[in-house]
Amino acid sequence: MQPLNLSRRQMLKSSACGFGYLAMAGLSSEAALKTQSPLQSKAPHFAPRAKRVIFLFMHGGPSQVDTFDYKPRLAKEDGQRLPFKAAKNIEKSSQENLRLMKSPWKFKQRGESGLWISELFDNVAEHADDLCVINSMHTNGQSHGQAVMKLHTGSDSLVRPSVGSWMVYGLGTENNNLPGFISICPSRGHGGVRNFGSAFLPAVYQGTAIGDADTAAREAQIRFLANNASSESQQRKQLGLLQAMNERHLKQVKVDQEIEGVINSYELAFRMQSEVPTLMDLTAETKETHELYGINDKTTEDFGRQCLMARRFAEAGVRYIEVALGNNRWDQHSGLKSGHERNSRMVDKPIAGLLADLKQRGLLEDTLVVWGGEFGRTPIAQGTNGRDHNPQGYSMWLAGAGVKRGHVHGATDEYGYYATRDKVHIHDLHATLLHLMGMDHKRLTYRYAGRDFRLTDIYGEVVHEILTS
Repeated sequence: MQPLNLSRRQMLKSSACGFGYLAMAGLSSEAALKTQSPLQSKAPHFAPRAKRVIFLFMHGGPSQVDTFDYKPRLAKEDGQRLPFKAAKNIEKSSQENLRLMKSPWKFKQRGESGLWISELFDNVAEHADDLCVINSMHTNGQSHGQAVMKLHTGSDSLVRPSVGSWMVYGLGTENNNLPGFISICPSRGHGGVRNFGSAFLPAVYQGTAIGDADTAAREAQIRFLANNASSESQQRKQLGLLQAMNERHLKQVKVDQEIEGVINSYELAFRMQSEVPTLMDLTAETKETHELYGINDKTTEDFGRQCLMARRFAEAGVRYIEVALGNNRWDQHSGLKSGHERNSRMVDKPIAGLLADLKQRGLLEDTLVVWGGEFGRTPIAQGTNGRDHNPQGYSMWLAGAGVKRGHVHGATDEYGYYATRDKVHIHDLHATLLHLMGMDHKRLTYRYAGRDFRLTDIYGEVVHEILTS
């Protein structure tokens, strides 16, 4: 073969596309590396106040007028008719007999801040000076399904990514051997897996469930994590073959989020085998720590285990952790006194233990703890000893990184029915949580179906009044 005699000009002209391909190959390699590690830690939009979130979800809707929203006028006018129009969600059969019902529990001012907290949460009340109580929450959902989805995804009807998925999409994880988002003993109903799903975000950002609400925390596991049939080296070889097959298919189809999700989840699951069992083994904790969380008490053991697991995962670098008292347990349309007392006995000591443990370890400084349900309850009686759903005004509280301590924000009316002052919508809460994590909710977007989506849709304002200066 005769060599080509080319001038410098001819050579550059004929190889111009070649240089372009070299550049493209370099960019593709960088993109490939990023694709291999979609959970890698990412820079926030601005300096964050918090590094992680622990959400304590009270499924069913605890009553604000029986827990954190003290209403002395409600007690004075017990049994009298509601002096204004009830919300639309009250059943027509009940509209003619709207009688106010006082709280069966006593309220006290707690700590140096003087926060009013009922005796249902005597243990949490010991941390009153760390709490930032929002008494003016409101939402759209009238039913549990609507409100739970709204709380978890920002939408009460459409399939949208969950809060935890958005956070991991925006920030990645601090520990490549763990998921960025974990849901401990989640409820199966009222949205189910959608409440920790990634929807149209890449599958790698969805939450990892540990057990479910029908499983005791002692027995809760991540499904299919353990493989006792093969050695680690055998699993590595098997995984290598599967990944090679998946990657070959991915090259053929060019873009396939499900295949990309499978590739990433296989790798993550393999790495998780070495770290997750250790984190879930609570026997490594001291006797004093078990007592702090109430694990040695049959009543508090289950939720105590969940809270202690949450602390261990938070300490290990998981971004977003949800702990649930699930199966709609706070939904007392009747049996309010026995139901709320049973629930508070289950969670009060473990939550107080979690706050104390985080604080003594220095983790409360950069961990945000959020407590609340999908809505509250009405100040009027349903039957003789129950309360109906109340999305018009209810309470949630936050503690830890970036929020004011011993602080109350907003208010409901004198009976605790409608949010009236400094109202905070669920979209506002979501915007504030993202802000505390260093993300602008208007900039955290994902293009899907021809438009940019965000957690707060076209709504939401950061509640700056509850943030530390």
